Amino acid sequence: MDLHTTYPALSDLRDRAKRRIPKFVWEYLDSATGTQATQRLNRAALDRIGLMPSILHGEFDPDTSVTLFNDRIPLPFGVAPVGMSGLIWPDAEGHLARSAARHGIPYCLSTVASQSPEDLAPHLGKNAWFQMYPPRDPEIRADMLRRARASGFKGLILTVDVPVASRRERQTRSGLTNPPRLSPRLLAQSAMRPAWSMAMARRGMPHMRMLDSYVGVTTQNLSSTAHVGYLLRTSPDWDYVNWLRDAWDGPFIVKGVLRPEDAARLDRLGADAIWVSNHAGRQFDAAPAAVDMLAPIRAVTSLPIIFDSGIETGLDMLRALALGADFVMLGRGFHYALAALGPKGIDHLIDVLKKDLLANMGQLGTRHLKDLTRSIPTFGRLDLPNGKKSPPEG
Repeated sequence: MDLHTTYPALSDLRDRAKRRIPKFVWEYLDSATGTQATQRLNRAALDRIGLMPSILHGEFDPDTSVTLFNDRIPLPFGVAPVGMSGLIWPDAEGHLARSAARHGIPYCLSTVASQSPEDLAPHLGKNAWFQMYPPRDPEIRADMLRRARASGFKGLILTVDVPVASRRERQTRSGLTNPPRLSPRLLAQSAMRPAWSMAMARRGMPHMRMLDSYVGVTTQNLSSTAHVGYLLRTSPDWDYVNWLRDAWDGPFIVKGVLRPEDAARLDRLGADAIWVSNHAGRQFDAAPAAVDMLAPIRAVTSLPIIFDSGIETGLDMLRALALGADFVMLGRGFHYALAALGPKGIDHLIDVLKKDLLANMGQLGTRHLKDLTRSIPTFGRLDLPNGKKSPPEG
């Protein structure tokens, strides 16, 4: 079967994923918080960004590579961290890490993943990053860094936009709890998805493997959308950032930045990259579209900018890069692909995104991604009452 004929876009993989995994798993993966206004805003804001095509460039082979932390990466995107990936498909972290290593792109493991850094050590490429939800205890903090470093993770990501658990109402309505418990309701949902159920039965229900060493307390007072990691975590401050910067000897990335003044301060404190994100609308439902903050943050820092929130296509990546991002991440997208087609879905999505990059770079006359911010005019497209688009006046 030609996957490009049957699943030519991420939307096709998303549709198949919904048919392959139980409802409670789908709601965990696909949902945002509140009315999901921020999730919709991310998509609308990306659609409003126009890129001016260019003509008469002759034949050329676009270069999709970028340089990040002194490494050449063949594609401008990587695999963002997603907590409890193994709930979406068994051995999700392993499948994603191996595919990323084969393609030479970054893979990010979450603190609250269903596999530990040690589990993934044999499967990591040279661009593996560890995403930390900040533990309160300094000894646990130091031990997590030691384990990540010993397992082969090069970069450290501090996520700063999750000071408290979000509500994620769709997830709650589905009956999912943390840790997952197969109630009669969830068992009934699972029975309707035999491929997922059989694969999960062989491997067992996932839990947060990295935290096994640190947690020995009850979770009965946690909300349904919180998890055992919240018993260990703190809401970090600027001193916490300083401590981590000094304790980690590789690239240090701060994820969840939307304010330019925060980006400028992180630059002064010695961060190695700023990750612009609104957590894809999963944390706070009144945030600005993440892409709208790229240009203001680019104006105050020369640090590499990593971007996520709403990316679905290679064209979306070009929009973000043209506005000042240096690199782009997808989390949900890779999990849609894995749930839809198993491990081959990851490779297929990478190929889809690469083909879309190449096609649109050809339309723009862009030989190198680094030329986007210098030579490709961006403009806002206005939504007219009749549904058509028009360039802005002036």
